[in-house]
Amino acid sequence: MASNRHLGRIIVLQTLYEQEFRQESGDTTVDIDQIIHRNIDRYRKTANDEDFIEKLVNGVFKEGQNIDTLIQPLATDWPIDKIARMDRLVLRIGIYELLNQNNIPPKVIINEAVELAKAFGGENSSKFINGVLGSFYRENETKIDKMRIIK
Repeated sequence: MASNRHLGRIIVLQTLYEQEFRQESGDTTVDIDQIIHRNIDRYRKTANDEDFIEKLVNGVFKEGQNIDTLIQPLATDWPIDKIARMDRLVLRIGIYELLNQNNIPPKVIINEAVELAKAFGGENSSKFINGVLGSFYRENETKIDKMRIIK
């Protein structure tokens, strides 16, 4: 399941990246559901956790702006719109998971985000992602742990 979840996160990242890129390019036909299903179909034989992928894409998509307000105080040298798109999306996924995936240990979530940054980000992306997510978790550990118990 872990490797499937890793592939699932890659699909989530690709989906969110395409959606945001197309929307910012003025594409009025962009449909997040079409993108999700096309990307899932592309990896159908190996990515069999469609529910995980859809929930993660939709959650990050809907909560993106709220998550950005959580990121900004942690990345004080970088206005949110100046953070590379890939890094910003990886951070959104990581924070969303920290707040909503009570069945996945926080260290696993952070490690997965760092791995995404290594694979798809810039030269220093993984350090940046690790620093921001680590700070977010440390600053909100009690709140996150309580939320995980309730869910």
